[in-house]
Amino acid sequence: MPKIALLSSTAPEALQAKATFEALYPTVSPKDADILVALGGDGFMLETMHAHLERPIPIFGIHCGSVGFLMNEFSPQDLMARLEKAKPTTLYPLEMTVHQKNGTPVTALAFNEVSLLRETRQACKIQITVDEVVRLNELICDGVLVATPAGSTAYNLSAHGPIVPLGAPLLALTPISPFRPHRWRGALLPEGAHITFTVLDPLKRPVSAVADFTEVRDVTSVSVRQIQDHPATLLFDHEHNLEERILREQFLT
Repeated sequence: MPKIALLSSTAPEALQAKATFEALYPTVSPKDADILVALGGDGFMLETMHAHLERPIPIFGIHCGSVGFLMNEFSPQDLMARLEKAKPTTLYPLEMTVHQKNGTPVTALAFNEVSLLRETRQACKIQITVDEVVRLNELICDGVLVATPAGSTAYNLSAHGPIVPLGAPLLALTPISPFRPHRWRGALLPEGAHITFTVLDPLKRPVSAVADFTEVRDVTSVSVRQIQDHPATLLFDHEHNLEERILREQFLT
């Protein structure tokens, strides 16, 4: 029987769930566990993934929050049987390297998306380069993002970007409220693409960059690429695995 560690968000619902599971199952500390059981929402799942980057331990999420796309259904019964039958899904992060007007470059990882956002009332102007070829000289917009397949149903979908099937070797490049060119709706790029965003007129039109929940303000350029280091393995109930959820999302009306 696998050794499990219970982690929960600070939400009352998650703390109550943690107490319920602790009364039913033996637990160990995270450093001694074979599987982490994360109780909360998608935000807490992302926090758990980032907190355990150095030790690639499988994570089984249980929904006790507001959004639970990356989580399994809450049910205190038969947890060990569910873990035994769970289907693993390995996610690879994006690496964001940010340059500012002053200071050293900042690097951060994102399992969902890297987004650039305007900081003021004025739209930002961004040049987009893919693999050292300028593909868009000037995008006037509220922002732009790069999403992984797992993240394509999050902010990317809200910005009218495409849903990317899990396992597809693609990244979604999606503008946020584009003004010029007004017909451009983004692109699908190979997962090995190296994308560089250059902020035009950063003094008058400042831009921030966000990787999951790491934000850097007043950036001048941002480079994004997917890396094979620091993968995260999530476990899902077999009948409600992440591949099925992403496929099903495309047929919602």
